[in-house]
Amino acid sequence: MARILVISADPIDLTWLENAPSLQECRIETAAAEADAIRLLERRNFDVVLTDPGNPFDKDLALVEKLRTLRPGLRIIVLAPAATTQELIAALRAHVFACFCAPYDPGEVVAMIARAIAETDWRDGIEVLSARPNWIALKVASRKLTAERLIRLMDELKSDLPDPEREALITAFREILMNAMEHGAGFNPELVVEVSAVRSQHAIVYYFRDPGPGFNREDLPHAATSNTAENPIAHMAFREEHGLRAGGFGILVTRQLVDELIYNERGNEVMLIKHLK
Repeated sequence: MARILVISADPIDLTWLENAPSLQECRIETAAAEADAIRLLERRNFDVVLTDPGNPFDKDLALVEKLRTLRPGLRIIVLAPAATTQELIAALRAHVFACFCAPYDPGEVVAMIARAIAETDWRDGIEVLSARPNWIALKVASRKLTAERLIRLMDELKSDLPDPEREALITAFREILMNAMEHGAGFNPELVVEVSAVRSQHAIVYYFRDPGPGFNREDLPHAATSNTAENPIAHMAFREEHGLRAGGFGILVTRQLVDELIYNERGNEVMLIKHLK
């Protein structure tokens, strides 16, 4: 039975955890303070720890270091009132599993907990090459879970943007990242995708480089961009025939969400540019 430890100095309503269908087989325990959590972890292992949602982010990061020393394979999900860009970068370096800043959707937290529990052979998969508030460069293992964790972090990093703009950016980021992992790296966890996020005064730029041979943008039978007016869903039959995941709308959708979509000659590098108002 998977174990979840929730740290909270104040009594909190855990019905959203206890009633979640995906967590029905889990044992959920609470610790009133950090010292209590450490004592529990000294006695037995937990699969996932949720930090105190009332604690400042920097206090959570200090606790993360202690808990990971105690239990190196522990998956820690940080719940916090707020976080700066520097703090989110620090969480990346500390190999935090995921971060949620208020107000967060309990359903999204539950889904991430379930993914953490299901990943029995968890490896962080995110290497920080360089990180400053306006320029983050990463190497990311080609795994769906790693993509989900990175998307969650990028969503928090763009929390200062208006909702429609933020949602569009994250959707575009997700589509190109998943394309790079699926078609460029074949979801091979031994291969990595390079990802950079740059923010200037007037624009946000995402850069992706996958290890694949690239592609001819005029010959993409698996993508919706290749469909004709007579057969607008032709790519779906191709994807099913070749065992590809449902989709194929990534490039088409992304073009509508950002201001510029630029590929290199080979097609294994792409830049997304969104101009800021």
